Amino acid sequence: MVIKDIFDGKSVMTEGAAKKCPVVLMTRVRLARNLSDHPFPGWAKMPQKKDVLETCLPAVATLRPMKSGITAEIEELSDLEKQILVERHLISRELSGTPESAGVVISKDQSVSVMINEEDHLRMQVVKSGYRFKSAWNAVNNLDTALEGGLNYAFSSRLGYLTACPTNVGTGMRASAMMHLPALVISNQMEKVVRAVNQLGIAVRGLFGEGSDASGSIFQISNQTTLGESEEAIIKRLSSVLKTIIDQEINAREKILETDPNKLQDKIGRAFGILQNSHLLSSNECMNLVSLVRFGVDLEMFPEEMRNIVDRLFIECQPGHIQYHAGKSIDTSERDAYRSEYLRKQFENVDKPVNSILKAATEEENADMEPNNEEESEKG
Repeated sequence: MVIKDIFDGKSVMTEGAAKKCPVVLMTRVRLARNLSDHPFPGWAKMPQKKDVLETCLPAVATLRPMKSGITAEIEELSDLEKQILVERHLISRELSGTPESAGVVISKDQSVSVMINEEDHLRMQVVKSGYRFKSAWNAVNNLDTALEGGLNYAFSSRLGYLTACPTNVGTGMRASAMMHLPALVISNQMEKVVRAVNQLGIAVRGLFGEGSDASGSIFQISNQTTLGESEEAIIKRLSSVLKTIIDQEINAREKILETDPNKLQDKIGRAFGILQNSHLLSSNECMNLVSLVRFGVDLEMFPEEMRNIVDRLFIECQPGHIQYHAGKSIDTSERDAYRSEYLRKQFENVDKPVNSILKAATEEENADMEPNNEEESEKG
């Protein structure tokens, strides 16, 4: 059963919180690819899509990073299994709604997933906790190179990789960072930030991508164009924008702490109190409360060990995960009650927040920047 394998294994989405990484929760690099001798999924007949699935599924599953992983055809998954995979960012909502001839291969640690017959024949992604574009790009590039050795990609010497959506033509790459920006939200500066980065060709979306709300003050920030730039240039340009957003978030935190620290500590304390004592919590309210507790970890109101717990709760308090933990399908009101019970257990032994402030904003900013010796640290 796919869902059991997902929960039995450790996931970068639920257990990979990067220590001392206040703003960037994780980075992702995704590539879109198509086979040259088959119509793209939007135009393909079902037998053609089935042929693509039968060709790509074993090709992906036998790659070294995917061995001992999970291989599944979407039509064989239950609605709950598909919902959980969406909540863990392992498949898209679009793929979950594909009736047949679609599949996914997920690595054992859930850091790599390859969707087959979504908008493109292949959509492969690598996710890393914290700010780690270099290792994410290297991993997905190696995966792509290995696949290209056995599959004939649709490629133009003039345009680059051909994709179903014109905005993906060229490199076919989307690089993104999932950022926690509570101070910019509290100070009502996010609208200004979104307008500014949109003008630079950068997209800002919610936790679950296009069309989703930014609950929990979590935003996905990614490149919008892929044509006419190399992968390295795209990542460099995106990183420059992200660095600016990190600076703005840190400055907003300093400003709040300077002008009204008691109000901020009150908001965080109230959030903690509700999580410890509530009996009904919607997923959206839960996200916002957990977000404030994570902010409290950054402010050293809670111990650093809490970071991994709250980052895990961003995923585990979603509706599909709550139903899995409950062991049955439950309606919205029952989910709200069970979610509250689950959260009370998570926070029952956590000490109340202490009065504290950020020791140094520069320490937070530096913590979010990718270290130069990242590759060496990963070997260890």
